[in-house]
Amino acid sequence: MKKTGARIYTFLIFLFLYAPILVLIVFSFNGSETASRTVWGGFSLRWYQKLFEDRLILEALRNTLFIAAVSAAASTVLGTMAAIGINSLKRLPRRIMMNITNFPMVNPEIVTGVSLMLLFVSAVRLFGGRSLGMGSLVAAHITFCLPYVILSVLPKLRQLDPNLYEAAQDLGCPPVKAFFKVVLPEIMPGIVTGMIMAFTLSIDDFVISYFTSGTTQTLPIYIYSMTRKRISPEINALSTVLFAVIMVLLIVINVRSFQDRGGRQKAEHPEIVQK
Repeated sequence: MKKTGARIYTFLIFLFLYAPILVLIVFSFNGSETASRTVWGGFSLRWYQKLFEDRLILEALRNTLFIAAVSAAASTVLGTMAAIGINSLKRLPRRIMMNITNFPMVNPEIVTGVSLMLLFVSAVRLFGGRSLGMGSLVAAHITFCLPYVILSVLPKLRQLDPNLYEAAQDLGCPPVKAFFKVVLPEIMPGIVTGMIMAFTLSIDDFVISYFTSGTTQTLPIYIYSMTRKRISPEINALSTVLFAVIMVLLIVINVRSFQDRGGRQKAEHPEIVQK
């Protein structure tokens, strides 16, 4: 009875979490002329067609993908360098740096967004230049993506045998080449995971983007502006596309993590492979 009750409880929890998303996906294919959410008008792709014919949506999509790609690449490089530096610190400084790194993730997003907005506005007044826009969005996204990259790379650095790097140098490999030949391949799964996570977070972010965007629109901001004016079925189609993209990225992260664990188990227990 306890197992049955636990299963029913778990099912109800997942139903409560995912039923609205399922309804949204189903009605994104609703061909009803009245755009009703209660009357099924037959299967249709008309709202997806209108979605990709909308110039404003395509512009917001282009801005979102550009910001996500640039911020993910920059935060991956900076986060990997920061993780290597933190990993080389002694115990107490490392704890202090980890607390500083974790703080942006537990800090409310609205606080981060307002503080970054005030920082960018003050920088424009002091040094001149353009107001809030694409540059401020990229800088803001790099800022809140950095901690996630650091936390993805650090475990791989801790698993790495430090003697490998020293052995490569003893065999005549220069320090930079030893890093790219020995250290980088070992921590690459963490780097890829951090980059995908940064890309996902950048696409999904609304609160920080809302305060630092200026006149530049991303997809979450555009969806919010659409809901303020009217409820269009194009929102269902757009949200379904976003959900599918994020789901694919999460599946890739989980598959890479599973393959990485399997590879470590084979390396630690070669007798399993022989059997």
